[in-house]
Amino acid sequence: MDKTLRNIGTTFCLPGEMDNFEIITNGNVNTTYKVSYKEDEGATDYIFQKINTVAFHHPEEIMENIDRVTRHINEYFPDDDTLLFYRDSDGRNYCYDEDGNFWRVMNYVDSITFNSCDDLNVVESVGQAFGHFAMQLSDFDGSVLYETIPDFHNTEKRLSTLFEDTENEEYKGERLDEIAEDLAYIAKVRELASGLSVKYNAHELPVRVTHNDTKCNNVLFSKETLQPLVVIDYDTIMPGMAIYDFGDAVRSIANHSSEGETDLSQVYLDKEKFTAFSKGYFSQVKDSLTKEEIESMALGAFSITIELASRFLDDYIKGDVYFNVAYPKHNLDRGRCQLALAKDMYDNLDDMKAIIEEMCK
Repeated sequence: MDKTLRNIGTTFCLPGEMDNFEIITNGNVNTTYKVSYKEDEGATDYIFQKINTVAFHHPEEIMENIDRVTRHINEYFPDDDTLLFYRDSDGRNYCYDEDGNFWRVMNYVDSITFNSCDDLNVVESVGQAFGHFAMQLSDFDGSVLYETIPDFHNTEKRLSTLFEDTENEEYKGERLDEIAEDLAYIAKVRELASGLSVKYNAHELPVRVTHNDTKCNNVLFSKETLQPLVVIDYDTIMPGMAIYDFGDAVRSIANHSSEGETDLSQVYLDKEKFTAFSKGYFSQVKDSLTKEEIESMALGAFSITIELASRFLDDYIKGDVYFNVAYPKHNLDRGRCQLALAKDMYDNLDDMKAIIEEMCK
């Protein structure tokens, strides 16, 4: 690995000599290294990342999307922090190693992250970071980006796939029988949950640049001030709905429990976290959104939560072929946890809308 990393550094024309490296283990998809280079003036750290081409079939398209988005931010918001992706002598922001692996190099940001957080000030700052990211790209034509994962958040199609699979003889059996009540609830709310994706596909909602992984740990924070520095993880940047980026963040950050909680009495929308995140998010982006987008944000959280529940349950009846599982009923527990959260969101849609309306005044 030492030789490979040195060759990649040479490819990207990094100054100085490689001194040492360490693997960063907090990512689940790509392989990431922190690599230090010595120079006369001191040392500089970089991030070297080997892209998982099993998960991402078209990495060149990902890097093209990243290039377009970061160029836009750097041009129109030159004083804002963004990730810097280095280029080889031919101007490409990626390279292949001698074994055909796909690599990229970016700047290292000395910072901390939070996988989850109960500090409402931090939750508000996460909202501020994602809202600022959305604002920076609000006038960028999202339709010019590659859709690197087709129908990633097409709720209508996701739910159709689930119900089609329930009719497939291959998946009939104990697991399918086990989720009968869960399926009944999804069928009951199917039209409501699918409504936003139907409107988006009919070109009735704006095409935005969407991050598609708006989790707490995709924001880097200053170690000294706990202020947000930059949004990271641009692999799933695509055209989509801002409504769903907000909704997915709420689903992840404002859930009172963990994603795999089995005590469903502990699964509900934490309104304090929801309010804090909304305050930070809309403080940055409210003037860039349409009235209909703002009015749809609460429903977006419900819809994307139903969507994820359907994906977990679909994988469960198929035999756990997509999501990694730690035990036999892991996907079932995940699906039911998301359904419990969605049900609580449904009961609180009016309150969620009122909170968002207040934040957008």
